[in-house]
Formats: sequence, structure tokens, C-alpha cells
Amino acid sequence: MRHPLPGLSVLDLVPVSSGSSPRAAIEAACAAARTAERYGYRRYWLAEHHNSTALACSATTLIMGAVAAATETIRVGSGGIMLPNHAPLRVAEDLGTLSVMYPDRIDCGLGRAPGTDRLTADRLRRSSADLPDFMRDVTELHGYLGPSTGAPGETAVIGRGTGVQFFILGSSSGGARVAAELGLPFCFASHFAPDQLHDALDVYRRNFNPGASTAQLNRPWASAAVNVMVTDSVEESRYQLKTLYQAFAGVLNGERGPLLAPGDVVGPHPIVAAHISQALRMTAYGTAPDVAAQLLGWAESLGLDEVITVTYAHDPAVRRRSLALLGDEWRRRGERGM
Repeated sequence: MRHPLPGLSVLDLVPVSSGSSPRAAIEAACAAARTAERYGYRRYWLAEHHNSTALACSATTLIMGAVAAATETIRVGSGGIMLPNHAPLRVAEDLGTLSVMYPDRIDCGLGRAPGTDRLTADRLRRSSADLPDFMRDVTELHGYLGPSTGAPGETAVIGRGTGVQFFILGSSSGGARVAAELGLPFCFASHFAPDQLHDALDVYRRNFNPGASTAQLNRPWASAAVNVMVTDSVEESRYQLKTLYQAFAGVLNGERGPLLAPGDVVGPHPIVAAHISQALRMTAYGTAPDVAAQLLGWAESLGLDEVITVTYAHDPAVRRRSLALLGDEWRRRGERGM
């Protein structure tokens, strides 16, 4: 008997490599999205970060438009829009416009984190990220883009009834509770914050409310993000992962910068290295069969409906090859029903 595989998707933070530029990073994202589409990935999501020389994803919806224009069928979304940074009406207009341009392809993943430092958050005129306020903003945004005609007297005309799919992102049980109470899909950021993964999924499933006015589902739906590097050998994968470890060490040390090539990475202090190993333990690497087996094992044990892959590579060709190798293996396993 064949069993359906969980979906396989991509989260891209649009990293800038040393010796390169933000424009090249955005072009690399579009090329990676085309590869993901070719190899059967379900969706391609873009993150939101600000005031970073390492990441070129501050204008998330603009990059979503570029990726959607560069592809034909893959779903394109935000992973996510940090809603307290924005007025819900403006988000509705941006996503509604994208959905008109690219029908039935736009996802809206929403988070509470600032995606930046405190000073920049202040400059963004950031509003409250408290759970009740975040839930109110999500509900307001859903009113603009949901199946109804929107809130009476409001003006998100282009977004009304476009059917944008909503997801709640989180790295704790707080986001899980919002997703549950609103009856929305939940995506956990286990690629950098795995400690509360099991608790958050439990909170989400126990409190899921399919009767909410915002509900898109009649049952819980969950995904989790995982760091992935697929090459032709375990040794090569370990070597390429040095770029990811360097990037995370920069976050911990407050020394963020463009991605370094693996050969340029200097090992972090042992204390930092231990923290990295703990925070990045949801990392799968090696050959395609090895990585697929590990991801499927995690998906089965956690009851995931989808696995979201995150791949850092200094050379965009390395990332595209990783996507291609895993996507091809995933498709073969789907055909075999395993």
C-alpha cells in the first residue's frame, strides 16, 4: 500500500555571499526557485529580515513577486511577514496584488518576531507583538483577504476573495496557540530553535479550533523547518555546512556578515561551537537517500504534513544541486510509496 509523502518546500533568507551583492542574491533566489519547481517542491517561501549585510530579504513581498515571475507553478509565500512591523491593510494590498497577478500561488506566512535589532524595529514603527494583539492583526488581515467581502467600510479591494493561504509561524508555544485558536496551519522554526518543537506541536494540536471564523482547515496541519545540505558524499556535505555554522556563529557573536566559502571559515570557540550544535541539531546532511530518510523519520515521528528545507551555501550552484538531488530522491520515494 502506498503512503503519501509529506510535502517538501523551501525557505530562503536570500543570503548574500562574500564577494557578491544583494542583486546577485536575489537572482540566486529566483534561480533556486526554478530548480525547486523543476524538482517538485510544493512551495518557495521568503523570509523578512532588516538592517543586515548578510541577508537581502527586507522587502519580502517584492522578492515574492520576483520569484513568482521567475516561476510558473510553485507556490510562493512569505516565511514570514513579521506582521507587527506592518499595517495589516498594507499587507493585504501587497499580497492581494500578488494573488491577482499569480492566481492560486500565493501563501501568507505570518510571524511576531522583529526580524532585526531593536533600533531598526523602532524605525519600522513596530506595533505590539503580544499574543492578543498579534491575533487581532491576523484576524484583521484575514478579513481583507479571506473568502468574505472584507470588513465593512474597509478598502483592501484588490485583496478581497483572492484566496491567499494563511500560515502562522513560530518558535515557541505562543505562535502554536495563535495558530490553533484561529484554525490555521502552523509552521515551526526548528531549523534554529528546536527546543520547544514538541511542546509547540502538542499545544497546537490539543487546542486546534476548526470552528474559528478564520479557520482554513478541519484538522491540525503542521510543518517544521530543517537545515539541509545534500551532496554526493557525507564528507562534502560536512564541508559545505561550515558556511551555515559560520553564519549562525555570527548571529551569536553579533558579527553578522556575508556568507563565507567553507574554506574561509575559521572554527568558532568551543563554547560557541557547542551552542551551535545544540541550536542546529535539526540539520540533515549527506547523500540524497540519507537525507531523505532522515527527513522522513523526523516527519513521521512528529506527525508533520510538510518539511521545509533551509539550505545555506556560499556558491549558489551548491544550493541548487542540493535542492535537485533531494527533490529527485523525494519524487522517487513518492513513486515507490515510501
